[in-house]
Amino acid sequence: MGLTGIQIFKMLPKTNCGECGVPTCLAFAMNLASGKAELDACPYVSEEAREQLAEASAPPIRPVAIGAGVRAFKIGGETVMFRHEKTFYNPTALGALVTSDTDAAALDQKLKEWNALQFERVGINLRPDLVALKDVNGDAAAFGAAAKKIASESEFNLVLMSDKVDVLKAGVEADGFKKPLLYAATADNADDLGNLAKENNLPLAVKADDVDGLVALTDKLTGMGLKDLVLDGGAREPKQLFENQVGIRRAALKAGNRSVGFPTITFPCEMAGNLDMETVIAGLLIAKYAGIVILSDFKGESLFPLLLERLNIYTDPQRPMTVTQGIYEVGSPDENSPVLITTNFSLTYFIVSGEIEASRIPSWLLIMDTEGLSVMTAWAAGKFVGDAVGMFVKKCGIADKVKHRKIIIPGYAAAISGDMEEELPDWEILIGPRDASLIPKFLKDLK
Repeated sequence: MGLTGIQIFKMLPKTNCGECGVPTCLAFAMNLASGKAELDACPYVSEEAREQLAEASAPPIRPVAIGAGVRAFKIGGETVMFRHEKTFYNPTALGALVTSDTDAAALDQKLKEWNALQFERVGINLRPDLVALKDVNGDAAAFGAAAKKIASESEFNLVLMSDKVDVLKAGVEADGFKKPLLYAATADNADDLGNLAKENNLPLAVKADDVDGLVALTDKLTGMGLKDLVLDGGAREPKQLFENQVGIRRAALKAGNRSVGFPTITFPCEMAGNLDMETVIAGLLIAKYAGIVILSDFKGESLFPLLLERLNIYTDPQRPMTVTQGIYEVGSPDENSPVLITTNFSLTYFIVSGEIEASRIPSWLLIMDTEGLSVMTAWAAGKFVGDAVGMFVKKCGIADKVKHRKIIIPGYAAAISGDMEEELPDWEILIGPRDASLIPKFLKDLK
């Protein structure tokens, strides 16, 4: 942020209307300065102040929207060097490369295989984001046909790659509705590609031999009125690319250099001779600030670890992933079905519910809000203790759904059973297994 809370406050209307969600304009200004509020939340800010504040409150790395449809995404928008300082916001987009001379049948097969690569993890659908279409022979018609096929027959968004303006124009005509990223403006073609991107309101990648070259190009393109840029510093050797990634991020965040305040695109597919090594490099780049990573192919055994790494890095470290407190049906439970209880840490929920499903015994699963803590941590923090758990069981309504009075608690929380019995004198407290993998056997033996 370029302004302090007090500086922002001076430009606000000072009505203290509360319509922004906080009681005073000063509180709103402080939230705006710390990135916890959006300027649009204030309905009375003047247009003049809005322009100044919008620029001052913009992230040092510009967020860039790419694509349309269910796999549209944003890159950039980051405000810190390390996720533990605050959080990272817009996850690295993962793409795979195809060439414009790829046979239509082969492209069909690739798209079907790649589209099937979707994984469920803690209730989140993990999947790749885009296809990078590379011109290899200057055939604008073939390039346009391939772009149209990818855009219309798959969910994937696109990076259109060519150094020929007429080829890129054919691609834009074929799939402009998908808002593709154009790659790449260089010192030789910056004017033509800049105009093409501006005319079609598309994001544009910028490529140079080094970071200094990027600065000259981005200054030129922003001077033309372009704002949505993506950087490629040209490095194709891991050490130099790593240095570039860190240097660009540091210059934007620490030095306030707006000329490099844009997300980056990287190409492990041009840096290794096999997909395994590309995956290793991609893992480094996800951790170190890449906005887009392009691989030569998608294979489940390499893609899933990258998606999982991305999920972990781009999860807010100050806000655990949680599920909503309440009663969950696993299978089709009835009044005689077992009742289990656990915390609302999402990973705990999905592991426990998965093991219950594996037992094939329909059950009621009570999820108690412990602010996203796991069972042991919540117990140690005093958030999953006997009297609190007992009170939750009373109030959640499970007594109206079952005619028995038995509840299964996690083995790691066995110590709470005594206090639960005092709070729930009519209930029998059963101590379940410590390891979730033993839940199926426990439920079967219970019967």
